[in-house]
Parts: sequence; structure tokens; C-alpha cells
Amino acid sequence: MSQDILKELYRILQERKKAEPDKSYVSSLYNKGIEKMIEKLAEETKETVDEARKLSGNAQDQSTRTALIGEATDLTFHLLVLLAHYDIPPEEILIELERRFGTGGHEEKAARNNKQ
Repeated sequence: MSQDILKELYRILQERKKAEPDKSYVSSLYNKGIEKMIEKLAEETKETVDEARKLSGNAQDQSTRTALIGEATDLTFHLLVLLAHYDIPPEEILIELERRFGTGGHEEKAARNNKQ
């Protein structure tokens, strides 16, 4: 598995901007506007958190693990839709992750706060 799936998905998400909303779920989200995309992202975030809580203390429960993976996939997809709306390709997120890699979380946060 590679990041090629992210590139391909981004390409398709961009194409869906031109699609008919009644023929494409993604196009219907774009058509409904940013607030609908944010609403879906919040919904998927809550569902992911709910599944993570169910798994807490029983990380070996395969059905809950599968449910968490499914919700995390939905969350990732809707985040990618939102980013594509703003023409932010996944590569930009990966570049930022690479930039932060190896920096302690507290150090990185302090550096961001010092810039503000």
C-alpha cells in the first residue's frame, strides 16, 4: 500500500467538483457547501471517537477494531473531501507530517505558539 491511493482519490475528488450532484455523493457535498462538509467531518469524528472508546480496555475485540477502522476510513475520506474543496492535495499534509517528524510534540507546539 502506498500514498498513490491518496493521489488517485484526490484526482477523483477534484473531478467530482464538475459532476452532477444527483450522480455523485462527493459532488452533492460540494454543492451543499462548506458547512455541510464540516458537519459530515464532525459526524465522522464523533463516530470514530465512539468506536475508539468502545475499544478502550479491549483492544483485541476484532469486531470493534474493524468498526474503528471503518469509522477512521470515513473520517479520513471526509477530511480529504474538505481539503480537496480548498485545493489542498494530500501531499501537502504528508510534507507537513514529514517536517514535524522527529520533533517532540511539546517542542513543535511551543514553536507554533511562538510564531503567533
